[in-house]
Amino acid sequence: YARDAEGSWLRSLFVHKVDPRKDAHSNLLSKKETSNLYKIQFHNVKPECLDAYNRLTEEVLPKLHLDADYPCDLVGNWNTWYGEQDQAVHLWRFSGGYPALMDCMNKLKQNQEYLDFRKERSRMLLSRRNQLLLEFSFWNEPLPRQGPNIYELRTYKLKPGTMIEWGNNWARAIKYRQENQEAVGGFFSQIGELYVVHHLWAYRDLQSREETRNAAWRKRGWDENVYYTVPLIRTMESRIMIPLKISPLQ
Repeated sequence: YARDAEGSWLRSLFVHKVDPRKDAHSNLLSKKETSNLYKIQFHNVKPECLDAYNRLTEEVLPKLHLDADYPCDLVGNWNTWYGEQDQAVHLWRFSGGYPALMDCMNKLKQNQEYLDFRKERSRMLLSRRNQLLLEFSFWNEPLPRQGPNIYELRTYKLKPGTMIEWGNNWARAIKYRQENQEAVGGFFSQIGELYVVHHLWAYRDLQSREETRNAAWRKRGWDENVYYTVPLIRTMESRIMIPLKISPLQ
């Protein structure tokens, strides 16, 4: 045991050779033609306050985004239908990355209507959390769409060190999920809980979701994607969500 421990200590003195082709997965997997940064927020609302929360959100948020100097776009707003109940999910796009995010934060600090909105909203919440995300280069960019649709947010928590492998597999597999234009957006976390992937899908209804997912299994190659990506996952979660009236994704 002493010899093994000594050998392990000696080995730690040597620097391991690093493959020079490697880079941060944020650089390898994100879109180069844009500098978009996304923020996703999860609000757990007191059950008796959900209707009031939705009314307040639908009244105030559109006003904030009418400001042309506000470098932030509303991408989508939903209530979770199946999954964690009495929950609101919001997705924003910051055109210009982290500088745009900081610009927005500084402007909101000076916006009294927003400060009043946050104060009133806080009385309705049990908890809230957020993440900053980048979009995968091979996914569609989430653009406004007409409804009615339901949305599925599939969240995968990956084993650390597996994001590149995940991206390589999905870059090939995404073509199997485009026929019904169900692929809305794909993101991976940068700040908040790390090694988290979010895939956002749109369907007409739950039956359409079932038929679309079953059709993927009849395509040669889809089973390989599942086979190679399942071992990379620590946990996974599916939310079925209904868009709010103000959501650009309907």
